[in-house]
Amino acid sequence: MGEIVNLNRARKAKARAEKEAKADANRIAFGLPKAEKQAVRRERERETERLDGKKLDPNP
Repeated sequence: MGEIVNLNRARKAKARAEKEAKADANRIAFGLPKAEKQAVRRERERETERLDGKKLDPNP
């Protein structure tokens, strides 16, 4: 015979697993350490400064 399954427990376990999977995805997407965030920001600022330096001035 089959195993008796409590549907409430199964539903809650499924919800927990889905919530954990979403949390893992968010950790990957948004979980950069502070040092990496600062390094990315500094690099972006350097790039914009470099590009701004190469712009031609339309009004001399």
